[in-house]
Amino acid sequence: MSGADPGVLGRTIVHLRPSQGAHRARLRIQQAGLRRFPEAGRRVLSGPDPAVAVGWPDAFRPMDALTPGRWPSLPELRAGQIRLLGLLRELGDPPGWDQADAPGLWRFHLHYWDWAWGLDADPDRLAARALFARLWRSWQASAGFGRGYSWYPYPSALRAWSWCGLHHDLAAGSDLEPDFVDGLAAHAGFLRRHLEYDVGGNHLIKGLKALVGLGVFFADERLLRLATRWLTRQLTKQILADGGHYERAPAYHCQVLADLIDVADLLRAAGQAPVAEITAAVDRMRDWLGAVLTPDGQVPLLNDGYPVDRELLAALRPGPDPVTPASPMLVLPETGLVRAVVGSWHLLADVGPPCPPSLPAHAHADTFGCLVHVDKVPLLVDTGTSTYDPGPVRCHERSTAAHSTVQVDGTNSTEVWGVFRAGRRARVSGLTVHTGPSGITCEAVHDGFRCLPGRPLHHRSWSLTSDELQVEDLVTGRGRHEVVIRWQLAVGTAVRAADGMALVTSSAGAFSVTIAATAPLLLMAETRPVAAGFGSTTDAPVLTCRINAALPVRATTVWSRARDRSPEGEMS
Repeated sequence: MSGADPGVLGRTIVHLRPSQGAHRARLRIQQAGLRRFPEAGRRVLSGPDPAVAVGWPDAFRPMDALTPGRWPSLPELRAGQIRLLGLLRELGDPPGWDQADAPGLWRFHLHYWDWAWGLDADPDRLAARALFARLWRSWQASAGFGRGYSWYPYPSALRAWSWCGLHHDLAAGSDLEPDFVDGLAAHAGFLRRHLEYDVGGNHLIKGLKALVGLGVFFADERLLRLATRWLTRQLTKQILADGGHYERAPAYHCQVLADLIDVADLLRAAGQAPVAEITAAVDRMRDWLGAVLTPDGQVPLLNDGYPVDRELLAALRPGPDPVTPASPMLVLPETGLVRAVVGSWHLLADVGPPCPPSLPAHAHADTFGCLVHVDKVPLLVDTGTSTYDPGPVRCHERSTAAHSTVQVDGTNSTEVWGVFRAGRRARVSGLTVHTGPSGITCEAVHDGFRCLPGRPLHHRSWSLTSDELQVEDLVTGRGRHEVVIRWQLAVGTAVRAADGMALVTSSAGAFSVTIAATAPLLLMAETRPVAAGFGSTTDAPVLTCRINAALPVRATTVWSRARDRSPEGEMS
């Protein structure tokens, strides 16, 4: 948080629990001690006796093993290369584990070691075991215990889980095994005292999952009992009543769901009685996931999001779609999502809080943003997330300007800053929904611009019929303000705009767009970057309506099919 404006910093800290600060201070003191006294630290943070290790049950296969197509192959790794997050880099020979010039998230993934499931899946078992042993010994010599990027709690947790699973096929019975099991015992001692209670969220779930896996691996009943109890306590906080994960980022919902499925299956394979809280959470989360999938079977990119691999998504087994012609609207009240389907039109509207109070890391300033599909083809999309590195790209992708919603005076509706921070947050109220014979209506109001002179409020309503989508935006308050309404269109869409009208031609078809307002408006087509994968963006069109007037300002945008009209005829 260094360098932050004191006011922004204060508006961020006020949302945190006092215990988070205490846990952060504890972790930093521990990390400083490990840097100065690594050998003493390892003795203090000793784990289970390696001699008692029993490994995981042969019958258990974690999610990572069920999706082998996601991982680098044996030939690639043998050539000294590794592809993570779609980015291919030279690992080298001997391997270079620091990779200081790589993006931060890529470096994290390198130290997860989940990529070694590609070796586990290779039929050439001897070659896979030999390469794994060489890479493992190289990493062990490079990464000093408890120090550096590789020993942050999060990558340590993922690595411990991966190594527990990879032990049977890639290390057991070899001369590597004694050192390998000793390394896992060291991870157990480290993680037991480095759980990320300062952060919470999916980071804490990962740490507790790893401790469950280590408890089974070492037949440590006390560790297993503690980790399971701590995990079930977290589920009461992190899994909302409607089944969504409280970070409100569907991609991370999938990650947490996979973690809980793994834990439940491992406990079952180890002969442990099913933990009712875990199995119930899995069922609710599967139902939630099935309820929010887009018509083309994708996980929506709300808040921080990345495309979820279809192989992994299938393994998660999302629940059935609850939206039917007889029940065309679904409200997930705790998450804050409304889904509506009428005819060929599909709407997913974000009407919830941007994040839990104590965890703003993956929040975007996207209140009242929406995704729209027509005939299962995306029309209005989310910008997505291409980076977690600081800079203008990260700032833009989290901003209100990167979403299909209203911005006032160039201000974000939630005060996102830094890479993972947020100060003032938009507060939504007055959510009402109505289903009638002709269509569906949803409306709400938020106060995310209350910091501005005149304290503007943004009211938005969506009305969906089989023929069109009508969105009404009302900004109330006092004084003169610039009100900007943006519609983020799918890559490859063509837009022509003039005189409050536009013709949008996309893979979903041709659509006429009309905007009527209580003040003069300027409608134009712009181009902005959207995520095209990790570390990559591409240009996509944005239909932008600008109004500069005294409040209140009302604007009504109508999207309808432009049947039998050519672009030339529509705009002539």
